Amino acid sequence: MHPPTPAIVTQNAVSPLPRWALTLLCIAYVVPGFVGRDPWKSADITAFGYMLELARGHTPWLSPLLGGMPPETEGLLAYWLGAWAIRIAPPWMSAEFAVRVPFAALLLMTLAATWYGVHYLARSPGAQPVAFAFGGEASPTDYARAIADGALLALIACLGLAQLSHEVTGHLVQLSCTALLFFAVAAMPYRPVACTVALVLGMAGLTLAGAPALAVLLGTGSLVLLFHASGSGSATDRRRSWWGAALAASTLAAALMAWSLDLWRWRIVGLDSVLRDWQSLARLLLWFGWPAWPLALWTMWRWRKQIFSRQGHRHLLLPLCFLGLSIAATLGTRPADRALLPGLPAMAALAAFALPTLRRSVAALIDWFTLLFFSTSALAIWVIWIALQTGFPAKPAANVAKLAPGFVPQFSALALLVALAASLGWCGLVWWRAARDRVPIWKSLVLPASGATLGWLLLMTLWLPLLNYARSYGPQVRSVVAALGPAPGCIQTLRLNRAQVAALQYHGRLSLQRTDPQGACQWLLADGTAWPLSAYMPDAAQWEFQASISRPTDKNDYLLLFRRTNPER
Repeated sequence: MHPPTPAIVTQNAVSPLPRWALTLLCIAYVVPGFVGRDPWKSADITAFGYMLELARGHTPWLSPLLGGMPPETEGLLAYWLGAWAIRIAPPWMSAEFAVRVPFAALLLMTLAATWYGVHYLARSPGAQPVAFAFGGEASPTDYARAIADGALLALIACLGLAQLSHEVTGHLVQLSCTALLFFAVAAMPYRPVACTVALVLGMAGLTLAGAPALAVLLGTGSLVLLFHASGSGSATDRRRSWWGAALAASTLAAALMAWSLDLWRWRIVGLDSVLRDWQSLARLLLWFGWPAWPLALWTMWRWRKQIFSRQGHRHLLLPLCFLGLSIAATLGTRPADRALLPGLPAMAALAAFALPTLRRSVAALIDWFTLLFFSTSALAIWVIWIALQTGFPAKPAANVAKLAPGFVPQFSALALLVALAASLGWCGLVWWRAARDRVPIWKSLVLPASGATLGWLLLMTLWLPLLNYARSYGPQVRSVVAALGPAPGCIQTLRLNRAQVAALQYHGRLSLQRTDPQGACQWLLADGTAWPLSAYMPDAAQWEFQASISRPTDKNDYLLLFRRTNPER
């Protein structure tokens, strides 16, 4: 016998969130960060550098090199997508913008896959609310739609999603492919054809994006849940066998693909590293998935009887499986934040099932905390922007001048209009939320999702010139180009990392060489760690020090420029 569900939901509580509002929120979240932004250090500019090398035919597609260095990860799909986008882009479109088009589509696909996956999970019999004796409970279709709206809002509200989901790296590909797998397994009883396509694409994409172990583990876990968890609707044993065969075949194919392309790598860190970094890992888990993780914990508590029942319930066990594997990867691999990123759709799904069980006092606490936090953040962004433009208040302007020396404020009327529209929209939303006691169950996540979108949009409009100055290599490369003078010719490099090479080649259009056996290069660029030069080069006496060029916002990140004293041999 199934334990009683804790969800008590009336039909009034599942009134739909207007589609135009949800669509506008998604656009406001996705577009900023993909438009007008420079490639930031260091993963973003590094990936872009490999894409440029592939698009220009300077390196093989199966073994790309950047400054003679292979990628740090084995996932090549992100580089291929960016290179293909550059090649097919029209002449008027810059390469920097072209590579962002497919990645913006991947982020939109992540949001859509999460919504549809949770929608079909919420239609499971075990997820349905309590049936009332005289009727009036929420209909299954409207209930599923309201829960899916809540999951999408929870995903957008996650603080850790903003920056990483707007970078052109393999981690966004891993996120989108994990969301595809989540949708495929969640919707199998309802959309077998679409789910089969999503399953194949998700498994192949996750493997080619450098996460074959995650693909195999997700496939294996989903296969176990398929036969253990109840709530598959009217699924017959024949259908279960077909779905199981599809999951097993796709998992095996992913493993064989990784083996044939030599993608298997052991990246697990030791227990001593985990214990040493436990404080930073705890902080990461605390803020990265906020505010979804407290709601996910509440779901696990309120639905605990369903989780631990003998039958199992797929609407709970499936997101728990995906999230558990992601957290395990976060603890056992590095970088930890990017390992946690694919678990956010599952975390949002768990958070959504907390909504039918939230007490009114908890919902009010979420609203007030969100209102204060994001309103204060937005006000701070506006005050600092006004200080940069007018010099008043003087203290914020002085602080920016100290942290970003040499930055010249820029004014954009379009950015100002967009920021004003977003701020007015936030004020209207706060008035709507506070005007009366709203009954829809998704109401508690409207302010968190909208506040996160507002903060990200304000940063990517009002603060975009400042962030480009502080977080890109552009200012440093321009200083290098000025120091080199016109037509510097080839430049030998020493101990430059991938991000530095990509930035020098893109921003400075410099011709770099790691080695120069013929002595044809007149200039040498070295990382600041390559000092003294004699410790790294036997011919150090031939080079005369010219300048030390640092990034304006980080004096510890600098380049050393040398000139050959006897250019002719």
